[in-house]
Amino acid sequence: MAEFNRRKKKVCMMCAGKTLDYKDVETLKKYTNEKGKIVPRRVTGTCAKHQRTVSQQVKRARAIALMPYTR
Repeated sequence: MAEFNRRKKKVCMMCAGKTLDYKDVETLKKYTNEKGKIVPRRVTGTCAKHQRTVSQQVKRARAIALMPYTR
């Protein structure tokens, strides 16, 4: 039987107790790629509930020009 390389499951940072706010641009940059797109949850490790929060906060930051729509 072949052994599989199992990766450790990523933990949602917001479930661990960290909060996310649209004014915290440095944290929001972790959830966007170099083109400015929102990174999917399979890459970031966030749960579905908090991925919706991430996208909402990124969109708010873009709307008031704290973050660019594209880079």
